[in-house]
Amino acid sequence: MGPMRRPTMTDVAREVGVTAKTVSRVLNDDGPVAVETRERVLAAVTKLGYRPNLMARNMRVGARDAAIGLVVPEMGNPFFGTVAGGVESAVRARGLTLIVGSSSETAGLEQSLIATFLARRVSALMVVPAASSDHRHLRSERMAGLPIVFLDRPAVGLRADCVVSANREGSRAGVAHLVAHGHRRIGFVGDAPASLYTRRERFQGYRDALDGAGLPFDRALVEAGHDMEAAAQATMRLLSLADPPTAVFAGNNLASMGVVVALARAGRKEVAVVGFDDLPLAEALDPPLTVVAQDPAGVGAAAAEMVLRRLDGDRSRARRTTVPTRLITRGSGELPPP
Repeated sequence: MGPMRRPTMTDVAREVGVTAKTVSRVLNDDGPVAVETRERVLAAVTKLGYRPNLMARNMRVGARDAAIGLVVPEMGNPFFGTVAGGVESAVRARGLTLIVGSSSETAGLEQSLIATFLARRVSALMVVPAASSDHRHLRSERMAGLPIVFLDRPAVGLRADCVVSANREGSRAGVAHLVAHGHRRIGFVGDAPASLYTRRERFQGYRDALDGAGLPFDRALVEAGHDMEAAAQATMRLLSLADPPTAVFAGNNLASMGVVVALARAGRKEVAVVGFDDLPLAEALDPPLTVVAQDPAGVGAAAAEMVLRRLDGDRSRARRTTVPTRLITRGSGELPPP
């Protein structure tokens, strides 16, 4: 049996019963095509696994740099910007160009970006998975030898290299710090959805710390907020409880900002706060914010090192690297309960 070949535009055209020019029009959105024909072409592309060779077209206009594609959930989140910086610093020395795209935390857009990067024949693929993603569609690329590394969150449905932070351990340390300062009613404001890997791990660390201190778990103290304003509203709901928390653990940087904003709006400086992930102006807050700090640049650099090893011929089994976190005490997490 001969080696498998990648399907071509001609194969797609033959499958649909149209010309290669029609297929090209659909894929490049270049010229009128009937809606029904367009749908049939796209269905055939999916069925055959066809990926247009955009790199060949780019070479004709002078693009020569080998590239690595990186998909992140949010461009505006400083954490992912620093991760990308860590990746770029490591790969630039090898003459590789980093191309970054945002999935907007949407599985469909993530898959579309991945398809675009693969069509450009990137040398390697790096992905911070969106919520509800499924990566089984990358199995053939992985088996064909394309280096694929997942950052911050592991792949779903695919065994692949990944680099994550010590989410559970860091959260456990942050909540235990609040317990050590006398708090027994500790709220949790985390990401949404609850199934998101980082949210799930950090919430489990919160539960671990409560269990370790012999404190009961109260579901009324758990709220979700994906962005800053949603986290602020979640914090206000906690403060309005008949028996409100005396401390809050924020599950990510946007949640931390929301918690701080809500407490400022309510004039509640006595509520202790520990946030997961550091903030640029954490020391300027009143009181300064105690955090469980990740190392996003370290996450990016570790992922880049994995990619470079794979490009150099490493064909060992997929591995996971965990980057440690550290507790930085500044004042907000050391406030005693009333």
